[in-house]
Amino acid sequence: MFFLINILGIFIVMAVIFLCSPQKRTVKWRPILSLFAVELLVTWFMLGTKIGGAVINLIASFFSWLIGCASEGIAFAFPSVMSNETVDFFFSALLPIIFVVTFFDILAYFGILTWLIDKIGWVISKVSQLPKLESFFSIQMMFLGNTEALAVIRQQLAVLKDNRLLTFGIMSMSSISGSIIGSYLTMVPATYVFTAIPLNCLNALILASILNPVEVKKEEDIIYVPPKEEKKDFFSTISNSMLVGMNMVIVILAMVIGYVALTSCVNGMLGLIMDGLTIQKIFSYIFSPFAFLLGLPVHDAMYVAQLMGMKLATNEFVAMMDLKTQLASISPHTAAVATTFLTSFANFSTIGMIYGTYNSLFNGEKSAIIGKNVWKLLVSGMAVSLLSAGIVGLFVW
Repeated sequence: MFFLINILGIFIVMAVIFLCSPQKRTVKWRPILSLFAVELLVTWFMLGTKIGGAVINLIASFFSWLIGCASEGIAFAFPSVMSNETVDFFFSALLPIIFVVTFFDILAYFGILTWLIDKIGWVISKVSQLPKLESFFSIQMMFLGNTEALAVIRQQLAVLKDNRLLTFGIMSMSSISGSIIGSYLTMVPATYVFTAIPLNCLNALILASILNPVEVKKEEDIIYVPPKEEKKDFFSTISNSMLVGMNMVIVILAMVIGYVALTSCVNGMLGLIMDGLTIQKIFSYIFSPFAFLLGLPVHDAMYVAQLMGMKLATNEFVAMMDLKTQLASISPHTAAVATTFLTSFANFSTIGMIYGTYNSLFNGEKSAIIGKNVWKLLVSGMAVSLLSAGIVGLFVW
């Protein structure tokens, strides 16, 4: 029965998104169905085959090696901390970001990352029949993160029409960053993290195609390649990468501390209204119908709904830290859908980051397209996470 509910949930989420679309008649279903078929194939390969499992283990081992390298640097600066059996979140999950950002920037510097993004984006464009730039961006933000990916294609974005600019804003809600993956792996199962990443990429294209369908002329469908004169020397690049990584650590740390504290403050106020009332409980009831549609029993649905609300109100780190404490006591299906749902940046603070990026890259008039369509970004981000979780849930019981 729960399997059938899981299937029904995927259709209901798609139906709700279609009802939210302001341009229902211009939605092209053939590319959407092609992408959905690819998603099922990718999920089956990753979760249902020995080769897929081996690929996940190989990727997980690679990122574990990266974290190990990062830990060497952290241990040099904080030897007494890293020698403890239990290492605090700041040292185990956040500080490794500095090295991982640098490593990915080195790959980009020598053109390796750019080549991968370009080729995979071309394949997705052929399969989905969607513009190359959007397909390229969906892959790019998967490795680089939303704000970094937007900055890379800023020259092309600057000449796009507002309706197409909105597409990139909508897609930006569904990304993660390669530099963050290592932090995720310290809290939740690697299998579902690495399965969620390509699903989020494809679902971002699907949701953008429904919520904001646009026609792109062939001459406008181009990929930006940075000119050689923009390229800095190697040591300047890696030094800047380290500073960018440290800035990310500070920003994430500030958000985690601030949002956890704010949640505690709100919960204290709610407790004055009703004993035991918290924002987590409120969100658990709001999101419980969607959690139930992931094929979960009532008790698990309420817990996953609480995680959904926690992620939306704070961020995925806070929710993952909570999920980490429950992994041993929940079913494989619950762990799979919960981890997949949490593997993205979809929350209120991400909308602010996207708006800030648009405002810094373009003029206030162009960034207003984000401010006027906040609901589309929020709906898209949550729907992508729900669809990815629903698809993974079909293969894990």
